Amino acid sequence: MTVHYRQVTGAADFDPAFDVLARERVEALIAFPDALVMSRAAAIAEFARRQRVGAVSGWAEFVEAGNLMSYGPSLRVTWRQAAIVVDRLLRGAKPADLPVEQPLRYELVLNMKTARELGLQVPQRLLLAAERLIE
Repeated sequence: MTVHYRQVTGAADFDPAFDVLARERVEALIAFPDALVMSRAAAIAEFARRQRVGAVSGWAEFVEAGNLMSYGPSLRVTWRQAAIVVDRLLRGAKPADLPVEQPLRYELVLNMKTARELGLQVPQRLLLAAERLIE
């Protein structure tokens, strides 16, 4: 396997990165989840569809935008955890006294429509393990 890494630091970086990835004929795409990538999740899905490759990331919202799959922390649960920490701070807790917390829940989300468009047959084990299937 050969890994091709393309860094994007702004919205203008996506189209040139897509051009390079298309020339390199990538067979899959992994997008590291951050605010910039998530703001362009639909564009990534469209690129992946045109190139007939699966795009995966770590947040379910990426799959909701039309990409193939995600596995990562549930943002809804993580935001609730953050609210609890903020509440403790507002009540006077010292930041140094608060524990470092891991996400409480991870979720596997699959976009079945995208899988069908790519001609992929999703293994039964993945279907059973998925938190959510998007049709």
